[in-house]
Amino acid sequence: MDRRKFITNSAIALGALNSAEVAESALQGGAAQGSIGRPVRAVSIGFRPGPSLEQIAALVDQEGARGADLIALPETFRGQNEQSLETLDGPTIKALAPLAEKHRTYIVAPIDRKDGERRLNSAVVLDRRGRIAGVYDKLYPFWVEEFRRKPPVSPGQQVTVISTDFGRLGLAICFDVNWAPLWQRLSDFGAELVVWPSAYSAGKTLQARAIDFSYYIMSATWVPDCLIFDIDGEQLVYEKGNSGDFNITRFTFDLDRCIFHQDLNLPGRLAKLLKERGDDVEREKWLPMEGLFVLKARRPGVSARALARQYGLEERRPYLNRSRSEVDKARGWQFT
Repeated sequence: MDRRKFITNSAIALGALNSAEVAESALQGGAAQGSIGRPVRAVSIGFRPGPSLEQIAALVDQEGARGADLIALPETFRGQNEQSLETLDGPTIKALAPLAEKHRTYIVAPIDRKDGERRLNSAVVLDRRGRIAGVYDKLYPFWVEEFRRKPPVSPGQQVTVISTDFGRLGLAICFDVNWAPLWQRLSDFGAELVVWPSAYSAGKTLQARAIDFSYYIMSATWVPDCLIFDIDGEQLVYEKGNSGDFNITRFTFDLDRCIFHQDLNLPGRLAKLLKERGDDVEREKWLPMEGLFVLKARRPGVSARALARQYGLEERRPYLNRSRSEVDKARGWQFT
């Protein structure tokens, strides 16, 4: 596929909601009333392929009953062999969709997918009603093994960011971690949280993506383990095999937290915001070496992001995109 067509197709994966609509929807449906920020209760369930579908469904049912907005399972968790190929209406999705509806939770369910004559390593996202909200097909299959399958695994064709009622959910799978342009596109499409089902942990390579692109990342792996990185790249969680053959990690993200470069925001705009609205928002983190800071709401009903915009602060991602555009203009690459 030609590069321009690849980028055009990637844009199809964006949902219809804009940022303001996502925030409003989250306040109405995704976040509990009286909560601070935009909380998302997420669960990563890690394990090696092998447990029965009934065992896996029972774990999802258990975690859904505890209260979750999102449950993530590992890459091709039912295997990738002669018997594992299935369609979107196959046994895995049929088993998990009723649980998504029962517990009003999103589920990331990776499968060895049959699509016509193609075999794809896919992550299927079920919404709170048990419907398919989107499907991501692994862009970079591990060719050493996946191209040897019969039939071989085909590379996916588009970057995927899904609009949910709590925010924008990005997806990448395992070997994808090695290609920064894919993760750049997730950023360009507004991902706030990226779920990464995988066979392995990736560690600092995965951390680098959070550092570069300023979104949360949560893994669910075969190891089994779970890594969670903050929007500044700080490792927030690492848990491994904490439930026998499984790893179950529960974490609440605040998708209203936002990160800024100091350029143009300091000292005036930030100082004015904190002076006038210091009871509503705080500078939670200050990274002087990187020239970055993070803002967070301090009380229910307040959006740190909305207040920052009101006071003229520009978040890191749009600032860097604008900076790139201005420099490109100076190079003579201005586009109409």
